[in-house]
Amino acid sequence: MEIELRKITVRELTDGYEDNEEQGVRGYGGRLDIRPPYQREFIYDDKKRNAVITTVREGFPLNTMYWARRDEDADVPYEVMDGQQRTISLCQYVHGDFAYDFQYFHNLTKEEQEQILDYELMVYVCQGTDKEKLKWFETINIAGERLTAQELRNAVYAGPFVSDAKRYFSKSNCAAYNMGKYLMNGSPIRQDYLETALRWIANSESKPGFRQTIEGYMAQHQHDPNASQLWQYFSAVITWVTATFDVGKRKRIMQGVDWGALYDRFHGEVLDKAAMDREISKLVIDSEVQQKKGICPYVLTRDEHWLGLRAFPEDIKLAVYEKQQGICPLCGNHFEIEQMEGDHITPWRDGGRTVEENCQMLCRDCNRRKGAK
Repeated sequence: MEIELRKITVRELTDGYEDNEEQGVRGYGGRLDIRPPYQREFIYDDKKRNAVITTVREGFPLNTMYWARRDEDADVPYEVMDGQQRTISLCQYVHGDFAYDFQYFHNLTKEEQEQILDYELMVYVCQGTDKEKLKWFETINIAGERLTAQELRNAVYAGPFVSDAKRYFSKSNCAAYNMGKYLMNGSPIRQDYLETALRWIANSESKPGFRQTIEGYMAQHQHDPNASQLWQYFSAVITWVTATFDVGKRKRIMQGVDWGALYDRFHGEVLDKAAMDREISKLVIDSEVQQKKGICPYVLTRDEHWLGLRAFPEDIKLAVYEKQQGICPLCGNHFEIEQMEGDHITPWRDGGRTVEENCQMLCRDCNRRKGAK
């Protein structure tokens, strides 16, 4: 990978500055994507923005910035990887979007304006393979408004696919948010919704001996003209969930579940929504169930690990161990308490509760064999 250190003046940086909102922000004579269409909107507060202007006005050094050099045939050859908010702050100030110390840029004297415009920024420009750039961006992403893992991926696999995906997944009021806000964790503008959708569809393409990743999926579709395939899959998942569960009533236990995996496995089955809802109601009030967000996956999979069933506390295990005098009732051997585990005599699924009367201490081997039955 090639890395070059350049000195770029504020004059050069702010030349041709243009904020096209949905289409992003450009500068450096139209040759630099300051905020590409896929990235989150400007998030610096007034204090941080003013600190940038103070640094330049006082002639203090501003933190080094990082740009990526795109392919030779790219319409916009450069892209800001670190320093986006500092760059936008400078461009907005020079172009009169806000005042600093009660003065707009045009209120300054000619000498003051020239001092700002001639200020030199230190910029590292890198060019390399997708893998090299991703590794480098992860390494330098250690200060300022940190890019998320998905924003770094967006930068490496920039293209029409990512730009169109942002339209669906990366705005405060985007279609994905309006459709799945009760089922999703995170924030659209920090790319959490896009990352989740990509993880779901990547996992859906995995097969025995082949695990598709987000990076692999994005590399495969980087130059697709749009992200309609991703949006259609996401829409299908959310539509299936809302048709299968009462989201309005259950949203507190449904947010953040891996719905993509459940959709892939169960969307072709005929499910009894009313019966599942009755079972969910019982599980919600069951004090044995510690992981309430695992209830919906459980009623589909019947896998009890989703529920985080209540374990025997130490005082009960100690009392039962003393009663058994350290003898495992299944194999008849003596063990130290650290070598034994609390076991439900009557399993939870058969109505057993986590109380002393329903506890027996088994050695680890016997408990594993019993649990495997």
